[in-house]
Amino acid sequence: MEYLWAFLIGGAICVVGQILIDKTKMTSARILVLFVVAGVVLGGIGLYPRLVEFAGAGATVPLPGFGNLLARGVKQEIDQSGAIGILTGGLKSAAVGIMAAVSLSFLASIIFQPKAK
Repeated sequence: MEYLWAFLIGGAICVVGQILIDKTKMTSARILVLFVVAGVVLGGIGLYPRLVEFAGAGATVPLPGFGNLLARGVKQEIDQSGAIGILTGGLKSAAVGIMAAVSLSFLASIIFQPKAK
């Protein structure tokens, strides 16, 4: 049953993104930023962690999950280090994911020789 809920919740997030692409004049980049900010806000007020408990990877893998990860990191770092945690918390919590994205993107650029349009 966990897999079904993960699939349905993750799919619903993707459907919202597709509707925004089809029905608005927002660019893909703005929609991505909207999703991350929504994850930060929902994580900050405590709603997104409930969704993560319910849907698991269906809520943590999409972009709002990244925003929630940033908000959670900031909260934890503020509790431990004070106000400096506002600057360091998000980066500490998402460091592995950011490093993997940058490293794998660099590796892909070496292998596939991208060309500017």
